[in-house]
Amino acid sequence: MSWTISGTYVAGCSCAVLCSCPYDGQPRDAKGGTECLGTAVFHVADGNLDGLDLSDVDFAFYNHFPSNLSSGNWKVGLVVDSAAGDDQAEALDRILSGREGGPFGQLSQFYGEYLGMERARVSLTDRDGRGLTVEGRTELSYEPLTGPDGSPTRIKNAVFGFAPEFEVGTTTGRSDAFGLNYEASYGETADYVFSSEEPAEAGHGRV
Repeated sequence: MSWTISGTYVAGCSCAVLCSCPYDGQPRDAKGGTECLGTAVFHVADGNLDGLDLSDVDFAFYNHFPSNLSSGNWKVGLVVDSAAGDDQAEALDRILSGREGGPFGQLSQFYGEYLGMERARVSLTDRDGRGLTVEGRTELSYEPLTGPDGSPTRIKNAVFGFAPEFEVGTTTGRSDAFGLNYEASYGETADYVFSSEEPAEAGHGRV
């Protein structure tokens, strides 16, 4: 089966700024912890799985990384917006779990436990609004880091990333989903494109 999804994401996690996960470093939080707990909310502006339209669906991807990413044993879970159809939610579950191949199929080699798919209201404000919400689970606000000229700080060509280049910043708020509880610190945002037709390269500049 072939699939593609594209749009915008905003993510937050427990790591101290900057998160070391994109370059496969050991996670560190502000209290000296060595795990990364995070949430990325994706708005699908355009997408499909073998003709099933996935456009205008929002979903949240939760992670627990116990060490640097290439060490594996990740825990990941999915929440699909309750406004999406059941067939759309099932399709995203298949994609994010890795069962449909593509970049998430490659990343699934690092999954220690896939925590499954749940349904709740998921919303991502536009990137000027700087917020993400998963009803009853997560409420985070994002602010970019800026350079001397006032423009947002960006990272590109990371070993692991949801996009080849992404804006980085800070987040505030709390999250409690799938038994993964954290206070947010680091954040990032970018436009993304994922496809089953992409080269089979786990992590490298894609996810």
